[in-house]
Amino acid sequence: MLKVGTVVKAMAGRDKDKFFCIVERSQGSVLLADGKSRPLEKPKRKNERHVQATTTILDLELVGTNKKLKAALRPFREAEERQDQQEGGDRFCQKQM
Repeated sequence: MLKVGTVVKAMAGRDKDKFFCIVERSQGSVLLADGKSRPLEKPKRKNERHVQATTTILDLELVGTNKKLKAALRPFREAEERQDQQEGGDRFCQKQM
């Protein structure tokens, strides 16, 4: 059961592997925002089955602006980038000479 304020990772769609915060729940779907591509004023609707919850729950009253939300999600993005680099660099094939 996903709660409002939970940090989630998108597992499907155009925004796959990006981190968001749940700003609202409805039957079978959640509204997600990240403060950058999806601001709080225009959240993205996504099926609950297409997101993976983390153990972090943000207080939406403290993260009331897009700037604060983006800053709160920054450690998740940076950790993901570090993990990708440790697993062998970027996701694209490198041209061999």
